[in-house]
Amino acid sequence: MTTGILLLLLTGGSLLSLMLGAMPLPAIESLLSVVDHLSGSTMSRLQDYQHAVITELRLPRILLAIMVGAILAQCGAVMQGLFRNPLADPGIIGVSSGAAVGAVLAIVWAPAAISAWAVPVSAFVCGLITTLLIYSLAQTRAGTSITVLLLAGVAITAFAGAGIGSVSYFANDQDLRALSLWQMGSLAGSNDQNILLSTAALILLAIAFQKRANALNALLLGEAEARHLGIQVERLKLELIVLTAIGVGIAVASAGIIGFIGLVVPHLVRMSTGPNHRTLLPLSALCGAFLLMIADLFARLIVQPAELPVGIVTALMGAPFFMALLIRQRHSWNS
Repeated sequence: MTTGILLLLLTGGSLLSLMLGAMPLPAIESLLSVVDHLSGSTMSRLQDYQHAVITELRLPRILLAIMVGAILAQCGAVMQGLFRNPLADPGIIGVSSGAAVGAVLAIVWAPAAISAWAVPVSAFVCGLITTLLIYSLAQTRAGTSITVLLLAGVAITAFAGAGIGSVSYFANDQDLRALSLWQMGSLAGSNDQNILLSTAALILLAIAFQKRANALNALLLGEAEARHLGIQVERLKLELIVLTAIGVGIAVASAGIIGFIGLVVPHLVRMSTGPNHRTLLPLSALCGAFLLMIADLFARLIVQPAELPVGIVTALMGAPFFMALLIRQRHSWNS
């Protein structure tokens, strides 16, 4: 039932995103334009420039929003399950910031001939290094210290911000504006390459995470209990950390820093379906795709014909939710 509702919402949101914008277009003709683009037919009666708006601007943004939103939401669900803490997500513990440093370095200094692949590779490497560093700092004899994990994430985020600021200081005016917009998160740079890369990453992560869903369920009982059930806990942690670094690195390289998707979405799904990762992970992917696509639609509509960076919209939606979550956690600690 929940899957059907999310698929219906995703379909309806995609249609709205095709129709609405600085140039409103009719629904049926927008759909026919997409069909024409995919099949080579000529059923749509839209003008050439209207057809170009659909196929070259709006459709790539929708596809990238779906892929990036699904990746971030699944990575957030995995991080929360791995560390058994509802406050953990790739942004809160600094993974996104680490990946952003790598992407910024590649954007400014990589040769143009290899920059297309240098950005995601650099983002992945720096995101992985950041994740492993934070994870090692949080390790204690009793297991993973969530307090140290979050504090290390804050420190790494601050350090990454200083690194990005330093690179921006030495960038020329053109690179500086591109970096500023990219740091706030944007789907405006969607193209065939980052859509294909994000799609491949989503498929890889969806399969890999789903294979480890039962192990994540066992980990919710505690590390000692999971070991008694035959789970190789340390190996599982390392695998999930590397997979999360891949996903976040590619998402950051494709769309910049987009916060709170990985934090908010797993909670929304968990409240409606429960903590079973076999259903939590795929439903989080669908919900994350829908939420980021709608956020991008609002970003395009609020100040049209200009547009807000989508990262600002997700922050405006996610920050109040995060504060409510902190208040709820405080009440549970005091009770």
